[in-house]
Amino acid sequence: MSIVSRTYRRTFLSTALLLAASAVHAQAQQAGNAAPRTLDQVVVTGVRASSRTALESPVPVDVLSQDDLRAAGAVNGELGQALANLLPSFNFPRQSNSGGSDHVRAAQLRGLSPDQVLVLVNGKRFHTSALVNSDTKIGRGTTPVDFNAIPISAIKRVEVLRDGAGAQYGSDAIAGVVNIILDDAPGGGEVTGSYGANHTRFSPADRTITDGNSSYGTAKFGTRLAGTGFFRAGIEAGHHDATNRAGLDTVPDWLADPTPANLALRGRRNYAAGDPKSENYSGWLNSELPLGDNARLYWFGTYTQRHTIGDNYFRYPDSSANVTSIYPDGYRPESVGSNRDVQTAAGIRGTLADWHLDGSLNWGSNAFDYDLRDSLNASLGPASPTSFHIGSYRFNQGSANLDANREFAAGSRYVTVSLGGEYRHEQFRTLPGDPASYAVGPYLDAPVGAQAGGGLQPQDAARLSRNVGAAYAEVSSDITDHFFADAAARYEHYSDFGGNWSGKLSTRWEFAPGFALRGAASNNFRAPSLSQIGFESTTSGYGADGKLVTGRILSVNNPLARGLGAQALKPEKSRNFSLGLTGQLGEHFDFSLDAYQISIDDRVTLSETIDSAGLEDYILQHFGVPGVQSVAFFTNAVDTRTRGAELVGNYRTPWAGGRLLLTLAYSRNHTDIRGVRATPPELAATGAGNVLFGDEERNTLTDAAPRQRGSFSANWSNRRWSLLGRVTRQGSTVRVFDFGGGFEPRQVYAARWQLDAEAELHVTGRFSLALGGYNLTNQYPTRSNSDINYAGNFPYDVISPIGVNGAYWYGRARYTF
Repeated sequence: MSIVSRTYRRTFLSTALLLAASAVHAQAQQAGNAAPRTLDQVVVTGVRASSRTALESPVPVDVLSQDDLRAAGAVNGELGQALANLLPSFNFPRQSNSGGSDHVRAAQLRGLSPDQVLVLVNGKRFHTSALVNSDTKIGRGTTPVDFNAIPISAIKRVEVLRDGAGAQYGSDAIAGVVNIILDDAPGGGEVTGSYGANHTRFSPADRTITDGNSSYGTAKFGTRLAGTGFFRAGIEAGHHDATNRAGLDTVPDWLADPTPANLALRGRRNYAAGDPKSENYSGWLNSELPLGDNARLYWFGTYTQRHTIGDNYFRYPDSSANVTSIYPDGYRPESVGSNRDVQTAAGIRGTLADWHLDGSLNWGSNAFDYDLRDSLNASLGPASPTSFHIGSYRFNQGSANLDANREFAAGSRYVTVSLGGEYRHEQFRTLPGDPASYAVGPYLDAPVGAQAGGGLQPQDAARLSRNVGAAYAEVSSDITDHFFADAAARYEHYSDFGGNWSGKLSTRWEFAPGFALRGAASNNFRAPSLSQIGFESTTSGYGADGKLVTGRILSVNNPLARGLGAQALKPEKSRNFSLGLTGQLGEHFDFSLDAYQISIDDRVTLSETIDSAGLEDYILQHFGVPGVQSVAFFTNAVDTRTRGAELVGNYRTPWAGGRLLLTLAYSRNHTDIRGVRATPPELAATGAGNVLFGDEERNTLTDAAPRQRGSFSANWSNRRWSLLGRVTRQGSTVRVFDFGGGFEPRQVYAARWQLDAEAELHVTGRFSLALGGYNLTNQYPTRSNSDINYAGNFPYDVISPIGVNGAYWYGRARYTF
């Protein structure tokens, strides 16, 4: 208990006593209607000992079923949105005007960075995106896993381990592990179609809006192979129109010159803020084939292709960024993303001399092509094209694994011993954009490069690779009838970072029938991604003060970055502690309450945007590189400590001729900055205000994500109806801007209550119709104040989990066979 703050100790004890005494509503395994439908569902994530249920696990594990995901109300079948709707500890902000984040959205677990959660599919490591999220708020500078690249219809269940697990699963598992188990039904199939749209009263523009029209369809089938084998496969297709929640432009003098052409745009919606337009196609398969009596061949894979169109800031008619002969009324560039994602794994599992063996090969790849349209390179003048290819990004990951486990008798007990090894090869590559996207044209008083994203230049293209070898051992056993212990150790060696040891000890003690204490301690490790080492980009856009800025993100290997004080990146290392209480009262009520602390050293972040008044001249004078007005690079600038507590509870009972499930879930966390590296003298020489880690990045790590989220749901079903109601309290968030000169406006976006509901009618035993809605009461965040609403164009900030789209309604038809 010494690792938990006084506040959390009080919360832990008082809530536990209240739950045990009153047996009120609660749990489903952390959120919405998310819960195992039976108390004895076996989980495979967290410990390798077999036949342990979620409540018997020594670490907290949430289990979400197919039905949970289907009824989550996710827009366009997005897996990330479904998990965010169901799990209060999982955050999935819908960011806008955020560069790559308009195309690849990043998720958080326990308020930590998106790349500090490890994602598995059928227990095999899933690859990250090739794209660095560089222009976003949440997850800035991270290379996240693209949850929406995994077809939601392919999933049998999702197990979310909320605890550090580097000793068991390897690098990246600082915040936890999400293990996605694919559908393995040996027969039958399903066809599903849905349609939805946002319908909202948008006060800033004084209008009622219907947009974001979404259509989504899936089909899957299964068949038996050679007795106990199976083949299961499916396809998905989805289309989602853009939403726009921009306000009315006031066009003040600081934003645009007060010319007649510019002032004529006052009172119009010149900007766009909301979801990007998207179109996606996916396919998947999962199969097993028996090889004699003691072995099975398995093969599974997923494929997704997605096209998205994001918005950027408006360029005014009379602006140095415009050529009036091309855009007489100004223009708003749009980013176009083409995202191709594939993972496939094959292996053999079987039994040899009482050892359960699993050998596999796993390959994953992400390819992202970045384009612009409705843009121009103003330095080229009237000859400028309006569409550009600005760069391509590729990430490949191949691995080979061998796992073995066996039970040994030790007196009257059994000890499970697990051993394994892994070899992994990773490759990251960037390809340059069109020459016109970065060309320096003859118009010297105009900004260089394509507006909203200068192209990647040939000298900035990267090609990196590395090899990773790992070996682990894990031992677990019921020491007594009431005490279970699990110990794991892992050694990993990176060709570019050297070796690292990770260890974990977790225990569970049932101190009274139905009640248990559980706890874990571990150290974990995350190597900087290859993209964080080699990524470079050039952007042009309007800064917070309305001035047009051309900026570069520099690789730490770039001589310019080294000349400004950048150093080779180091791995992140964490120390995780957790303590929990679980209880089960009969077949009707169970709960869990867990508190934790995660201390992380050398967190990898992007530096603050360095843009002092004399920076451009300094870089030109010292490095001979013209036109660079701002820079940023990756750095290990900060150490953090995150403390939190999570409560889940579940009450289930027969009622009114059906089954009633009541669920309560709550998550709270807070991150403190423990240490900040000093600004290197090379950077300080460029201007007194240039720091590696300042107030904006401090805000990103500590307050920009909600500290608290909670939900209560009721789910009732019989043979004819399935009814769901869910109330979620989306916690408050804080946004801080540093406009320079000591002007740092700050705003708190208050907590909001959100109502979701769904009613499904089973017309026949095979055919059902559903009607549902998300955010039915049309809640919006707090209105942004005049300091940060960008002249009225962005009345709401995208960091609030309630989002900026208002109410979303949908209908669904489903046929099974």
